[in-house]
Amino acid sequence: MLLEINNLSVTFHRGREQIEAVRDVSLALDRGETLGIVGESGSGKSQTVLAMLGLTDVNGKVTGSAMLDGEELIGLSTRELSRIRGSRVAMIFQDPMTSLNPHLRIGTQMTEVLALHKGMTGQAARTRCIEMLEQVRISDAARRLRQYPHELSGGMRQRVMIAMSLLCEPALLVADEPTTALDVTVQAEILDLLRSLRERYQMAMILITHDLGVVAGNCDRVVVMQDGRVVESADAESLFYRPQQAYTRELLAAVPRLDHP
Repeated sequence: MLLEINNLSVTFHRGREQIEAVRDVSLALDRGETLGIVGESGSGKSQTVLAMLGLTDVNGKVTGSAMLDGEELIGLSTRELSRIRGSRVAMIFQDPMTSLNPHLRIGTQMTEVLALHKGMTGQAARTRCIEMLEQVRISDAARRLRQYPHELSGGMRQRVMIAMSLLCEPALLVADEPTTALDVTVQAEILDLLRSLRERYQMAMILITHDLGVVAGNCDRVVVMQDGRVVESADAESLFYRPQQAYTRELLAAVPRLDHP
């Protein structure tokens, strides 16, 4: 098993008030598997993964366990987590414009990843970056390295983020609403790209989304969250054809269909 999360909870303190964002979440992910985490906004999907990676806000308290390949992540220092983030676990966020530094060229940002995790610099790093940009289907990759984020389209920026996340060939890729900020045509292209790259690198993937259509076409198993808790966990086919919980049935019923009014 690549990832095992057990009884993970996240509590935020705001003055005298306590907000339980994640409550005793347990889930597991095998190598090469794609796990979908679904639920409405505020259900705790993103906070579960952010807590696992030590990215919770300073007013948050995390308890429980998150084992990555046998190593406990909860309680590791920032320095130890920095060693893991980007190398063994990579994350793609929904808005690439806020994830990329607008003041730095694409090439600078990509080579920084290789310098930090692989000690790779100079021409070797540049060649590796060009190779990755070509793998995510960006044409004229050498020229793109000299550009700034604002010079690229939204879909192109998201491809750059995917390329950066795969530079060190992580065992686990977390995609947090990776297509929300993109138009429908580009969404399909990005999802197809993620599928092909996952197969090429034999990596596991966590896909966080509120879009059940995305889950149906991309995930092996699904975890449904509501109010910070896991309310249902099943393989994708069982979840869509034989949902066990009322909340899951409500989510499925809310999906627009061409064969219904």
